[in-house]
Amino acid sequence: MRDADEFVTKVSRSGARALLIGRRALVALGAPVMTADYDFWVHRDDIETFNELAEEFDLHPTLLPDEARKRGRYVLENHERVDVLVARAVSLGDGITAVAFDELWSERQYIEVGDRDEACLPSIEGLILTKRIASRPKDLEDIRFLELLAEQEQQADES
Repeated sequence: MRDADEFVTKVSRSGARALLIGRRALVALGAPVMTADYDFWVHRDDIETFNELAEEFDLHPTLLPDEARKRGRYVLENHERVDVLVARAVSLGDGITAVAFDELWSERQYIEVGDRDEACLPSIEGLILTKRIASRPKDLEDIRFLELLAEQEQQADES
């Protein structure tokens, strides 16, 4: 994506409640993984703000906001792809537990990307929950990385 760091930073500064999730969030945390797309979880009341910002980067929504709210997700696309989750909550792989956007938002963190930019992400524990939604093999690998990162942070806090 043209100026990917700029896009992520503008999202975090836009006023839209939007969290970078997926493998791009792991890259921001220093994970040695690769991905071609972006994933965001956006508060359903902020879809319009998020889409207006995306237009600056020539990204266009596949659904109108009301239809996206009904479906719980949509895509921004052009020559790039941004998956956008807009559900209030999503069931995890076990089908019983759910993770809610508002809970992730309340524990968000800001991470530096690039030289002077930042991204808004869920906490490490929140990212683990988002990875449990699909629970694909690559998600399980990502969860192991996140658990190690959480363990390192806890050890640093204790010393």
